[in-house]
Amino acid sequence: MKKDYKHIFEPFTVRRMTVKNRIMMTPMGTNYGEQSGEMSFLHINYYEQRAKGGTGLIMVENASIDSPEGSNGTTQLRIDHDNYIPRLFKLTETIHKHGTCIGIQLNHAGASAQSARTNMQPVSASDIPSKEGGEIPRPLAKEEILRIVKKYGEAAKRAQIAGFDTVEIHAGHSYLLSQFLSPLTNRRTDEFGGSAENRARFARLVLEEVRRQVGPFFPIFLRISADEFLEGGNTLDDCLEYLQYMQEEADVLDVSCGLNGSIQYQIDSNHFPDGWRSYMARAVKERFKKPCVTMGNIRDPRIADEILAKGDADLIGMGRGLIADPEWVNKVEFGDVCDIRKCISCNIGCAGNRIGINRPIRCTINPAVPEGEVYKKRKITKPCNVVVIGGGTAGMEAACTAAEVGCTTFLLEKKPYLGGLAAEISKIPDKKRLSDFPNYMIHRTNKLRNLFAFTNMEADIDFIRNLKPDLIVNATGSSPLLPPIAGLHENIDKEGSHVSSILNMIEHVTEYPENLSGKKVVVIGGGAVGLDVVEFFAPRGADVSIVEMMPVIGNGIDPVSKVDTQTLMKKYNVAQMPNTALKEVFPDHFLVETTDGLKELPFDYGFVCLGMKAEHPVLQKLKDAFEDNPSIEIVNIGDSVRARRIIEGTEEGRNILNTLEKHGYL
Repeated sequence: MKKDYKHIFEPFTVRRMTVKNRIMMTPMGTNYGEQSGEMSFLHINYYEQRAKGGTGLIMVENASIDSPEGSNGTTQLRIDHDNYIPRLFKLTETIHKHGTCIGIQLNHAGASAQSARTNMQPVSASDIPSKEGGEIPRPLAKEEILRIVKKYGEAAKRAQIAGFDTVEIHAGHSYLLSQFLSPLTNRRTDEFGGSAENRARFARLVLEEVRRQVGPFFPIFLRISADEFLEGGNTLDDCLEYLQYMQEEADVLDVSCGLNGSIQYQIDSNHFPDGWRSYMARAVKERFKKPCVTMGNIRDPRIADEILAKGDADLIGMGRGLIADPEWVNKVEFGDVCDIRKCISCNIGCAGNRIGINRPIRCTINPAVPEGEVYKKRKITKPCNVVVIGGGTAGMEAACTAAEVGCTTFLLEKKPYLGGLAAEISKIPDKKRLSDFPNYMIHRTNKLRNLFAFTNMEADIDFIRNLKPDLIVNATGSSPLLPPIAGLHENIDKEGSHVSSILNMIEHVTEYPENLSGKKVVVIGGGAVGLDVVEFFAPRGADVSIVEMMPVIGNGIDPVSKVDTQTLMKKYNVAQMPNTALKEVFPDHFLVETTDGLKELPFDYGFVCLGMKAEHPVLQKLKDAFEDNPSIEIVNIGDSVRARRIIEGTEEGRNILNTLEKHGYL
């Protein structure tokens, strides 16, 4: 495989650091650190999995250079005191054993800090919040700016002592240096505000101080938001202007984009194609003749290699892709790209957990983010037959996990194909990236010689009994929730009616015209599924309305998707109707109850997306059939327990290990 992607595996040298390949793990917060700001051993293990997986350069997540004032998150790493050096040295020592280079990102959160966590007012260039509805910060005085400059230099020196090969200065993504660079947040009138040169002064002083502290042979990376993608913010051309005043001491430019208010560009939404940002890195590289990093949903090694071959960038930044599969590089170099567990950019377990609700990161498609797939070293101690009913992602995870530890496993799926609801949803054009996960799971299923998958197979009790099961897993999924609302069952998915469920919409997704100008679309249900329908129809010119009985549309979805959908609805003038309940369904209109009373909503296309409900048609039959044999355990997992997200089903599929262990098979 290596010869097919030769540009990925060319070494990269900058000053006295040589990276063995062109894949750099980008810095992403994890919430794995200790409360003290020290690196935990769980944290070290997490990074070691990515080093073992062949990653050339790991850039550790942002570490605070001045806490609590500049802290970002409740368990953020700190590097503002010498007592953090020993554990950081343990990290670098561990990573270097695998031939991987390692750097650390240095950061001050500025106005992105939260007083609830720091017990002090955030600071910034001006008194402008870093995001809509954010806290009002206190503008920094010049003496404070110069003190922070020193803090950056001292932190860089600590990183050097701790064994890091490089440091990265974060000057993007709505953190402090970014707040000075952006005209959206910098309203100063002194030498740190106004012109591009003045706004770049703080960052230039930081880079100069870092160089003074680390010397001439230590590489410095600089991360920027090349385009802020907000009205009145810096464009790519503006970035090229301010960079000329600050980039001299930077050896490598890490070309990212977006701010808090445009986070869907910073942490890419799933509809962006692989490598979509590389034009920005190319523009920066051509102007300043310096190596650049690009990133942006890069999952396909072919795209990564093409970007390098064209010279758009010198390093490929990969973040969520390495959360999903720490072995990405090794699989490209030595294996089969079909074995790569490609990130689907759902942003649920990573950004959704950490940014949204302050949890440690997890992954929708990788149920073992920190520890890796150590379970594969375990094997059964006695014969075990496992029958899994339902070939969606939860069922396939259970079946594969059981087979990988040695169980003889039978997977039964009543449809002609595997993949479940994930495969269905991925037929929506903007959701096509989602298909990578069921496709990976099908490939994984087919490779296991002790896993026998049957499609077009109903869960017949006699057939299952003949398989002599020791463990039965029910993973029969979910179906659209259709409450007893007047007219709903009579009209939905019926011939001649224009009322559809999400599954019916998907079945006919290729039949909808590209231009729906003048057509009315009404979506009942403001959750993730309803928003998927809005995202499909609004750009086609339809007059779209979305109805939600709760006060908030998009409640509970991850912060990236939330900003992305709100931006889309604003762009296409989607009528949002929260606090509105569906009362009755007609073939061509909905009757809803608003805070002002009853209202008719006529439509050309109406969709009822009130969520999903668990389906377990054979579960009770299974329990009845095997109740006389208590040694056979029946486990219910995934959506057939309660309709939720893919991440819960994947976790529960992997948890089959606990059941096997309980019964003495492992």
